[in-house]
Amino acid sequence: MAQYAVLIYERVAPEDLPKEIMDGHMGLPDRIAGLGGKVTAGLALQPNETATAIRGDLVTDGPFVETKEVLAGVYILEARDLDHALACAKLTPVVEGGVEVRPLVDFQVVPD
Repeated sequence: MAQYAVLIYERVAPEDLPKEIMDGHMGLPDRIAGLGGKVTAGLALQPNETATAIRGDLVTDGPFVETKEVLAGVYILEARDLDHALACAKLTPVVEGGVEVRPLVDFQVVPD
């Protein structure tokens, strides 16, 4: 199965998310499995205020771009194809924002 990164964008701060949304995130892997997909990894990100951006030699506080939505987390999804990945990603609970699905390039990291 192909792998996809599902990027979760949200306008609502993590501490202000309703309990049903947080519960929805906890149950997401099971709901995706019900569609025949598989979540293989997932991470929530610290708030934008904790980001440090690097462009060449310039290091600045904050993310690259100012947006209304914040990149709140990411999970890796295994799906048959892009249509299947999109159907699975639509299950992601979001209050005010959305998700972005990107195919991943498979490569092996070989230790020294």
